[in-house]
Amino acid sequence: MKVSSPHDRLPRHGLILLAALSFCWGITWPIMKVVLSEVPPLYFRSSCLIAGGVGMLAITAASGNAISVPKGQWGRLLLLSLFNIIGWNVLCAYGVLLLPSGRAALLGYTMPLWGSILSVWILGERITTRRSFGLVLGLAGIIALMGGSLEGMMQAPVGVACMLLAAWSWALGIVLLKRLPVAMPITALTGWTMLLGGIPMLAAAIPLETSRLIFPSFWPAFGLVYSVFITFMFCYWAWNRIVLMVPVAVSSLSSLTTPLIGVISGIVLLGEPLGWREVLAALLILAAVGAVSLKR
Repeated sequence: MKVSSPHDRLPRHGLILLAALSFCWGITWPIMKVVLSEVPPLYFRSSCLIAGGVGMLAITAASGNAISVPKGQWGRLLLLSLFNIIGWNVLCAYGVLLLPSGRAALLGYTMPLWGSILSVWILGERITTRRSFGLVLGLAGIIALMGGSLEGMMQAPVGVACMLLAAWSWALGIVLLKRLPVAMPITALTGWTMLLGGIPMLAAAIPLETSRLIFPSFWPAFGLVYSVFITFMFCYWAWNRIVLMVPVAVSSLSSLTTPLIGVISGIVLLGEPLGWREVLAALLILAAVGAVSLKR
């Protein structure tokens, strides 16, 4: 069902919500790095997904909407969860563990570039000059981010590969969501995909990471709580509100400020270095995302 947008521009309360969403998603990146200093990656993401998924379904039920999965839709849910949840969260956690959080955020938000390429193959969309230009900008940003040399790339090749594959997985999940729509409320869809992704991740964490599991100290524990209630529950709720409030081209602006906030918060909270390469990469990648995301 097509949902009409009552506004062409965000109203005042929508702008406040957008600012809160961008800030909360942006500082998630250094917070994630703090949590991963004591909490194993699979336990971290699976606990956030399961708790966040239960919370999303509870919100859906409390709002009077159905949380049941329509007949014949489980296969689509599992496929969407595989790429949107498992692929993105697992690879992202390991990428942040191996890279500065700001660089990881920038690489993660190349997702629209890969989405534009995958949409040609899966959705039959044509390659436009705008998309080609965006792809060139994005690749230039990645080269600048890694120092423009093989030596810079080899400093953390696994981390770079994890974040690029995470961005690709997220992009494929979004394209598949358009190709294989599921007839249920978006909040219920989000909750179920979280649960379907979090449960197998927890099952993998038990034999692989239990030996490294410790009770976290204050700041990693605080970051874990933040991730559950803010990153997953509040941010997904806020994103859904914004998407319903305005056209997609307007709501997509919320993703453009997130990686920059991720870089800035990594510098402020973790003391990560800021050089001209990081600034140039941020500008190029944001320009690339804008080129493929914004209609005007």
